[in-house]
Amino acid sequence: MSAESSSTPASVRKPGISHAWRALRWRNFRLYFSGQTISLIGTWMTRLATSWLVYRLTGSALLLGIVGFSGQIPTFLFAPFAGVWVDRLDRRRVLVVTQILAMLQSLALAALTLTRQINIQEIIWLSAFQGLINAFDMPARQAFLVQMVEDRQDLGNAIALNSSMVNLARLVGPSLAGAVIALAGEGACFLIDGISYIAVIASLLAMRLPSVAVKPTVDSMLGQLKEGWAYVSGFAPVRTILLLFAMVSLMGWPFTVLMPIFAGKILHGGPHTLGFLMGAVGIGALISAMSLALRKTVLGLGRMIPLSTAALGAGLILFGMSRILWVSLMLMLVCGFGMMQQMAASNTIIQTIVEDNKRGRVMSFYAMAFVGMAPFGSLLAGVLAHAIGAPRTVMLSGACCIAGAAWFAMQLPTIRKLIRPIYVDLGILPGVNAVIQDSVGG
Repeated sequence: MSAESSSTPASVRKPGISHAWRALRWRNFRLYFSGQTISLIGTWMTRLATSWLVYRLTGSALLLGIVGFSGQIPTFLFAPFAGVWVDRLDRRRVLVVTQILAMLQSLALAALTLTRQINIQEIIWLSAFQGLINAFDMPARQAFLVQMVEDRQDLGNAIALNSSMVNLARLVGPSLAGAVIALAGEGACFLIDGISYIAVIASLLAMRLPSVAVKPTVDSMLGQLKEGWAYVSGFAPVRTILLLFAMVSLMGWPFTVLMPIFAGKILHGGPHTLGFLMGAVGIGALISAMSLALRKTVLGLGRMIPLSTAALGAGLILFGMSRILWVSLMLMLVCGFGMMQQMAASNTIIQTIVEDNKRGRVMSFYAMAFVGMAPFGSLLAGVLAHAIGAPRTVMLSGACCIAGAAWFAMQLPTIRKLIRPIYVDLGILPGVNAVIQDSVGG
């Protein structure tokens, strides 16, 4: 008897493509999936438009890094405290508030840009405000997945579909933004983004959720924060995954802030070239996410983490050497695939093994590693690109990713040993008694 057949409900074991979409059988997740898909297209339009606006106004690699830093540093500073609140409050209400605030931020950015009053200082401040919103939004969003998907067996599929949704938006959004910028300017992208938030707000309000009693606590916020940190730092699987994730966020992911330089100076293109490059990252990431959605079990994801991190590193090194557009696009596919595979595999394992009463705090540290380290990476990438050039900066980033993958691979046997009892308790792996019975029964 296999681990999969012993643990997967008959209703979930469906042949063909239906298995890849099984998390969508839950109404609340379907609502979230549809609303968030629309909203994220607008979000990716804003990301590309912001980068191009900064580059058009200043032509500075350093200021690209500074804007990236200002948009992400609030997550590093406030995400751990936000995680405590997420464990204390109704997660849907937190998400409704964050989406409303994000909509207002995008509309403010649109108004300033369309009236030609925007300057670099206002971009920095509005980016910082969005970063503060994200500090609460990301851990709430990750922790809320468990409430939308009622069967824990479907959680990994929900995470993979969520990643597919993000990367479908990553594919469509930048490509659409390149065309919109050429026709109407960056302000139109910001306006479309602001309007798109209506879809996700409506989907959240339309959900029918069972009442979840939030247990009152006498512990202070600092006490709960310390408890969450002790859990993350003391449990080797979570600690090791988050350390590699933080390193990749610091050294690997910030290549995206340098894309305007590659599009403009290295490959001699314009907004369309930037859209193609970011779209190629999205295609690679979408292929990666769909491959994860087709998986029937979380087993085997551990070894995918170092393999995908090494693929990202190799792709970055070769991208830094390329001066031909089609070659660069192919390498962006590889980078997008490796980047998403590492992120989604890490997220799935952590979400599977974490204790429910600490989920918000653990996912806040996940957000801290994911987004919180990125501002330092964006700033470092900007400084290095200013000093040694964007191509060499990206090649150095790739080398660091490969080194991190080798370190994680050495930790993998210990991680597997510690995770196995949890998988047995969850029914993902058969227990010792089941294995003995299977062997006796032939």
